[in-house]
Amino acid sequence: MAGGSQTGANWLNTPDGRTGWASYFLSLGYTVYLTDQPQRGRSPWVPSDGTLSISNVTFVQTYFTSGEKFNLWPQARLHSQWPGAGEPGDATFDAFFAGEIQQQTNTTKATANNVNAFVALLDKIGDAILITHSQAGPYGWGVGDQRPERVKGVIAIEPEGPPFENQIIRTGPARPYGIATLPLTYDPPVTDVATELPTRRINSTRSDRSDCIVQQDPARHLINLARFPVLLYVTEASYHACYDYCTLAFMEQAGMQVDYLDLSEVKIHGNAHFSFMEKNNLQIAPLLDAWLQKVVFA
Repeated sequence: MAGGSQTGANWLNTPDGRTGWASYFLSLGYTVYLTDQPQRGRSPWVPSDGTLSISNVTFVQTYFTSGEKFNLWPQARLHSQWPGAGEPGDATFDAFFAGEIQQQTNTTKATANNVNAFVALLDKIGDAILITHSQAGPYGWGVGDQRPERVKGVIAIEPEGPPFENQIIRTGPARPYGIATLPLTYDPPVTDVATELPTRRINSTRSDRSDCIVQQDPARHLINLARFPVLLYVTEASYHACYDYCTLAFMEQAGMQVDYLDLSEVKIHGNAHFSFMEKNNLQIAPLLDAWLQKVVFA
C-alpha cells in the first residue's frame, strides 16, 4: 500500500534500475499484490469525486530525496542512501519524480475510499500481510480493524503520524482516533472522541525527538488491531525519526502486538523516508522476511 502521490510501481525496480522489493519477495516465494490507491494510477479519478493535488519538486527534494541539503529536522543531515544527487536533472531523481501522481486532498474521503477498497480486496483474495508506507499507514489500521481475521500481520513503514497531531511537514490536530482519521474499534467503545478519548502530552527528553500525545490512563484498547502482529519501522534520517517512537508508545498503550525496528539500532544507517528505493534496500528487506518468519509464520 503505497503512500502519498505514489502507486504500486514503488515496489518494482528502484528509480536507478536495481531490484526492488516486489522482486525480492517474489524470489522468496511470496505472492505479491501491487495496489494503486483509489483515484490513482490503474484506479483512475472520477472528476466529480473531490479534488486532487500533486507534490512539487521542492517538496520531494526537501522531505524525501535530499533532506540533508535543507536540514529541516535534526536527523536530516544523516541522509546518505539516496541513489544520486536527489535533485532535478539527476536521472534517478527524474525517474522518481516521474512516478509522482495526483492524490485526493480530502483526508476523510481518501481514507474511506482506501479502507473500503482494500477491505473488498481482502474479501476477494483472502488472508494477507499488509505492507503500508507513510500516508497508507492509517488505511492499513482501518482495514485491520474491519477485517482482523484476514490481516495476518502489518509491516508499517513510517506510517502517517504521530498520534493525534501533525508534526514537521504540517502542524496541528489530526487523526482524532489516535493513529487514524476514521473510527477504530476501542474497548471501552468510543463514540465521541472529544469526551471519550482524553489525551495527555509527554515531553521529550531528547533534542532530536518530538513531544508525544497519548491517551490518558486508563487507556482504551484497540481490540481488533490487537489481534495480529505489527512491525513498525523507522529509518535513521527520515523526519519520522523525530516522532515514530510516539506512534509506538500509543500502540503499546492501546494493547497492540507491536515490534519496533529502528534501522539505526541494527547498524543500517543513512536512510530516509523511501528506504525501499535507496541504495541499501536489499539490506533492509531480509529483516522484514526474518520478522515474518519469526512472528507471523511461527
